[in-house]
Amino acid sequence: MEQQRKAVVVFSGGQDSTTCLFWAKERFAEVEAVTFNYGQRHKLELEVAAEIAKELGVKHHVLDMGLLNQLAPNALTRDDIAIEQKEGELPTTFVDGRNMLFLTFAAVLAKQIGATNIVAGVCETDFSGYPDCRDVFVKSLNVTLNLAMDYPFVIDTPLMWLNKEQTWELADSLGAFDFVRRRTLTCYNGIVADGCGECPACKLRKKGLDDYLAASGREGRA
Repeated sequence: MEQQRKAVVVFSGGQDSTTCLFWAKERFAEVEAVTFNYGQRHKLELEVAAEIAKELGVKHHVLDMGLLNQLAPNALTRDDIAIEQKEGELPTTFVDGRNMLFLTFAAVLAKQIGATNIVAGVCETDFSGYPDCRDVFVKSLNVTLNLAMDYPFVIDTPLMWLNKEQTWELADSLGAFDFVRRRTLTCYNGIVADGCGECPACKLRKKGLDDYLAASGREGRA
């Protein structure tokens, strides 16, 4: 049934969204990717996303979301804001409204190209407390989008209940382990592959990778 449908993947070129892109390509007859330019600190993110989409033969859309940068300054868009998390507060990397806007604009695009499914790499297991990564939010927005556009959208979140170790396992099961490890950009400091090793995103990615390598016996082949 799914093989006859078309999907749009919300795509940043990072570990999670690239794993989702491979997941979608295996399940849908046609897949397109959409990346949002919201003035993120590292333009390399846009370049990596474009390169991966081209290599995988996926049509790639880049939408201008510069207004988000103006409305919600944060550590991902401002060099003068440190990447940190104070006790009881959200990390400074949280961008107010980002996933709500990304999914909404992805839905507008999806309807124009005849896609019913939107795939997003949001996750409630390793999510740093981001409220717009919660399953309840995604489900509520899904209903709202269907009502707003009178269209049968389905928001797929294949990573929602996976931790980073399990996300690496999923990538491996899709034949994408080496590709995801070598080609993606997750690092907040803009370093491809294993990254800087110091920022929160790199530490989370590395812990999951180390746990998966140990559990799978892949260490010698890493």
